[in-house]
Amino acid sequence: MFYPTYRPRRLRQNEKMRSLVRETELSVNDLIYPLFAMWGHNVANDVLAMPGVRQLSVDNIAAEAEEVAKLGIPAVILFGLPETKDEVASSAYAENGIVQQAIRAIKREVPELLIVTDVCLCEYMSHGHCGVIRGEEILNDVTLELLAKTAVSHAEAGADIIAPSDMMDGRVAAIRSALDENSFINTPIMAYSAKYASYFYGPFREAAESPPAFGDRRSYQMDPANAVEALREVNLDIEEGADIIMVKPALSYLDIIAAVHSEVDYPLAAYNVSGEYSMVKAAAAKGWIDEKNVAMEILTSIKRAGADIILTYHAKDAAGWIKEEKSRV
Repeated sequence: MFYPTYRPRRLRQNEKMRSLVRETELSVNDLIYPLFAMWGHNVANDVLAMPGVRQLSVDNIAAEAEEVAKLGIPAVILFGLPETKDEVASSAYAENGIVQQAIRAIKREVPELLIVTDVCLCEYMSHGHCGVIRGEEILNDVTLELLAKTAVSHAEAGADIIAPSDMMDGRVAAIRSALDENSFINTPIMAYSAKYASYFYGPFREAAESPPAFGDRRSYQMDPANAVEALREVNLDIEEGADIIMVKPALSYLDIIAAVHSEVDYPLAAYNVSGEYSMVKAAAAKGWIDEKNVAMEILTSIKRAGADIILTYHAKDAAGWIKEEKSRV
């Protein structure tokens, strides 16, 4: 009878052994938690499509940020729901805009927490698109000026990292130039470099109240069928001054994360988006899957593919689960 010389199962016998040889280790330090700021007082609206996620008024958002920091999560990313919308997104770059207020409130209460701000105009435009429109055309170059103004206003309010998500051509260069001209030379840019026109964003549009009034975003977000194009987009953003690059969504684009990781030696973020989160939550609510283990498997797969940073709505739960796992080993 033949007996194998090398038996891989020798290193799988128990959790301590598995932990000793584990190739990929998910850490709380890898996580960024999204927050949605909105006008009002004592507001905490549940997002029905995203159980556990809430729209929070400024007076409540600092307390949520403090909870995030206590879990050891190093950063949040802020999205804003303005009081008014118009065709030039004026609430996006207003000194007293909703994101600007939320930044200041969090920095007062939790100064050690890193604040990333999503820089896009869709939430602030009356038509829900990410740029200025003429008829039904999204105007790229005019939009760059508004994105740059928004980025500077976030930095002035105290944002630590600027994250443009609009997918206009040249926006990283425009934002980098504006930040530098306004003495924010040390404020990094986390660019949504390979952001796909994905149907996985559906629940987010409820949370951010930002569905487009006409058409879709496929004329400026990437075609899900394209991979080589993602590397071109990433390299363009790096040439324009991006400090961190991002792939969005994550779960259906693990091949893109892996390809970018192998080709580019820059910090790489991946956004585990709303639809990916909601599917886990919905299946878990039906008792069809084990929420904790499925969520942790997904996050680990994103890290294994090459992501250094994971933006995820699972972050708070994951922080607790990681702590539990460490206490057992």
